Amino acid sequence: MTRDSQKWYDKPVSKLILITIALTWFFPIFGFVLSSFRPGESIKRTTWWDALFTGEIWSELTLQNYSEIFFADGLDRSFYNSFAVTIPSTIIPITIAAFAAYAFAFMEFKGKNVLFLFVVASMIIPLQMSLVPLLQLFKSGAEVFGVTIIPALDLNGTFVATWFAHTGFGLPLATFLLRDFMMGLPRSVIESAKIDGASNFTTFFKLVLPLSVAGIAAFGTFQFLWVYNDFLVANVFLGIYRPENLVVTSHVSQLAVGQFGEAWHLRTSGAIISMIVPLIVFFSLQRFFIRGLIGGAVKG
Repeated sequence: MTRDSQKWYDKPVSKLILITIALTWFFPIFGFVLSSFRPGESIKRTTWWDALFTGEIWSELTLQNYSEIFFADGLDRSFYNSFAVTIPSTIIPITIAAFAAYAFAFMEFKGKNVLFLFVVASMIIPLQMSLVPLLQLFKSGAEVFGVTIIPALDLNGTFVATWFAHTGFGLPLATFLLRDFMMGLPRSVIESAKIDGASNFTTFFKLVLPLSVAGIAAFGTFQFLWVYNDFLVANVFLGIYRPENLVVTSHVSQLAVGQFGEAWHLRTSGAIISMIVPLIVFFSLQRFFIRGLIGGAVKG
């Protein structure tokens, strides 16, 4: 390979720039992690980089912050709440979107393109604009010309309200991604199944669903991370004044840091704990995530 044909990222200057950018991003994260292991008195006395260069930091590292946050402050209960919100909010939209994506990809019916256009257009609606109408809907139901369409269920403050909200916000993107992924599947296999007399349900469960595992896992990863890290929707529908309903993000934001914020080191520990689950999920499913996102980019 000649010097002129060398890829830009293989050139020494480019490598140096990329390494510099990576270190720039890593530097504050490294300090953030170190601070989560330092006692509050040490943080007030000296900065983490001074303690690191003098070697003092290695003798003061402790797990006291994590123990205080996770057990004494009740963060373990918030973890259960986060899973109670996240798991159904991931499974429900994937299940509905998989059926809808199959219909848009392989079934013919009137108005299909117009309906899919509405699905894509609904992705543009800002989440913040939907919160107040959804609050009213979950509280008082809906009526049209005096006819009750949705009864007053009084769901606000329950996990069910967050499931419905995240399902509504996640369905358009899920349908769009899965439909594009299914359009990239070998159409000859689907047509052969129909010629052999397979019904749509048989084709979906026996052929399309197994072949779409990468696409489903990609959206599942995306939805799980989004819901788990969500702060706004959880606060709106679950509230912040009932400790038994707090999810991890809400709990970390309300950690007792003192009247003047002098105990902010507790939040660094809480933030590190809250990051563990998303990191495990992403690194476990990242191969499906990349493959699923680009699966429908070539054909369809």
